[in-house]
Amino acid sequence: MPGAVVLLSGGLDSTTCLYLAARDYGYPKKKNLPILALSFNYSQKHKIEISKSRKITKELGVKHLIQKLDPNFFLGSSLTEKKIKVRKNAAFESLGDHSEIPNTYVPGRNILFLSFALSLAEGHNFDSIYIGVNALDYSGYPDCRPEFIEAYQKMANLGTKAGIGGKGRVKIITPLLELNKKEIILLGQKVGAPLHLTHSCYDPQKGKPCGKCDSCLLRAKGFKEAGLRDPANL
Repeated sequence: MPGAVVLLSGGLDSTTCLYLAARDYGYPKKKNLPILALSFNYSQKHKIEISKSRKITKELGVKHLIQKLDPNFFLGSSLTEKKIKVRKNAAFESLGDHSEIPNTYVPGRNILFLSFALSLAEGHNFDSIYIGVNALDYSGYPDCRPEFIEAYQKMANLGTKAGIGGKGRVKIITPLLELNKKEIILLGQKVGAPLHLTHSCYDPQKGKPCGKCDSCLLRAKGFKEAGLRDPANL
């Protein structure tokens, strides 16, 4: 039946994606939306995003599942290991250089997250998964590329009961894939996403964004280009 699992981190992209899914399923006229937001606690340095995601789903009034994962799943990333420092003050040119994958890459994260989402969607008999991956203003992660989503869709079609018959397949929807950060911010504002509740920083200090990591820089650049003040005061 119509319904969606939405991967929600609590950031700009995933929150905009959640509200786009809500719009697709009848929001704001329709209540009791057939939407399940899915977040993950994997002992990330920016765990504050989990509390942000709770506030965002409460604001929208949709069900929210937070899945806890053992931190040993995601080693080798500056987002999960204290001994690895998050990159700061990178030149904007390097943020657009996708030839080198930064140490904020979390091994297999979207592969694993989508697997949980696919299981939930099929179990709930939902027809869609929404994920806010972006192939323009991102840091070069391999699991954010169109090729990855296309390959995962093929796998989902082959590896699920819903996909075997060709009917009732779970479709992976990526509405932000070809948008830059400015366009995502303007779109989020248009669909009524609570951007003031979102969090982007990879390395917050005492709950406050560092303002220097790649994610903070991209966020600031996006709001500047959109001609808007960041409502979260980042």
